[in-house]
Amino acid sequence: MEKFFKLKQNGTTAGREVVAGLTTFFAMAYIIAVNPTLLSESGMEWGAVFLATIISSIIGTLIMGLVANVPYAQAPGMGLNAFFVYTVCFGLGFTWQQALSMVFICGLINILITVTKVRKYIIKAIPRSLQNAIGGGIGIFVAYIGLLNVGIITFDSGVPALATLNQPAFWLFLIGLALTIVLLVCKVKGAILIGIVVTALIGIPMGVTATTETISFTEACRQLPTTFGAIFTKEGLGSLFSDAAKIPLVLVTIFSFSLSDTFDTIGTFIGTGRRSGIFSDEDEKAMETSVGFKSKMDKALFADATATSIGAILGTSNTTTYVESAAGIGAGGRTGLTSVVVAICFAISAFLATFVSAIPFAATAPALIVVGIMMMSAFGEIKWSDFDEAVPAFFAGVFMAICYSISYGIAAGFVFYCITKICKKQVKEIHPILWIATALFILNFVLLAII
Repeated sequence: MEKFFKLKQNGTTAGREVVAGLTTFFAMAYIIAVNPTLLSESGMEWGAVFLATIISSIIGTLIMGLVANVPYAQAPGMGLNAFFVYTVCFGLGFTWQQALSMVFICGLINILITVTKVRKYIIKAIPRSLQNAIGGGIGIFVAYIGLLNVGIITFDSGVPALATLNQPAFWLFLIGLALTIVLLVCKVKGAILIGIVVTALIGIPMGVTATTETISFTEACRQLPTTFGAIFTKEGLGSLFSDAAKIPLVLVTIFSFSLSDTFDTIGTFIGTGRRSGIFSDEDEKAMETSVGFKSKMDKALFADATATSIGAILGTSNTTTYVESAAGIGAGGRTGLTSVVVAICFAISAFLATFVSAIPFAATAPALIVVGIMMMSAFGEIKWSDFDEAVPAFFAGVFMAICYSISYGIAAGFVFYCITKICKKQVKEIHPILWIATALFILNFVLLAII
């Protein structure tokens, strides 16, 4: 294990990696029940999506851990699954088989741009100030996810406000947040995981930690064939391009899937991997000189790219690198052993879904908030007194939470970076890839407005 994962070289231990893996899993375990509930609205069988979610998460996370040796977990992405159901199926009128087919093609595109190292070159083209802004922005985004998950932020009448603290879940959340902060301040080992577990236990007598009804593993297995390989039937890829009038719409939708998936991953890697040392400057140099997939970043990008197509074959929307991996990284995870632990937890959850679903958001939200606080230290590297640097950094960092999208935050940062450089007559400082990426984002917004 030491030789394979290079634990000492990465300044970690097996025990720390296990704790990190458990922390990441509990922080993202909600997807096991949420994803099938959401995708089933499009007509897919709940049990089939349940198993597809778990299997795709296991495969994608194992590839990330065993091939790239980095502590990231993969699962069907929130936001992309909502786009799948409400925009593609309900709004544009595609069937779920056709939507899965578009996700599959999106995965193939991501594999292509990863093999040709386009995604790697995009990362290298992003200025360091924007990279720091993305890192701090993901900190805000992660913390915001925690607050929204527990429901302590409301939007009554369209105005954001603090919820009335009249529900047990809110009090449990506050107890868990205080406990986790105290444990971290006192430098207790495994503080974040301990906070999740203890908070969940406290939630039992409060009635917040409670099991939910799910179908049996056997029943889920019987339903899986309804989605597994559905993209290869006449209802899937066979019908996707059959109507010539719809082909432009199909291409635009695939483009939107791919753009969001690509930049969500890039943002997550930059935001969580830079300051933790998972992707170091030495790794960047290896990226520049290596042929094939030799650097950790190369391998991690490839692992992420393959997961989307695998998930589509099984029967779920885009499988992507989870920003909640930051919770495990914050707990000390530095190698692929963390990912292997997460994959094992997903495998066990297929049989214990009732108990896994009992972990309330009130127990996991504190972990996301404290990790978000840690990640916001990246803002300290930005020269806020320099307005030219502060403007794109602000939009890249803040828009992620406001728009609830990593890719939209990056898009805003890119656009205003180009605007400031043009105004300063420093156009030559804008990397050609940054020009292309910014143009693609603008095109995507225009096309989405049209459709």
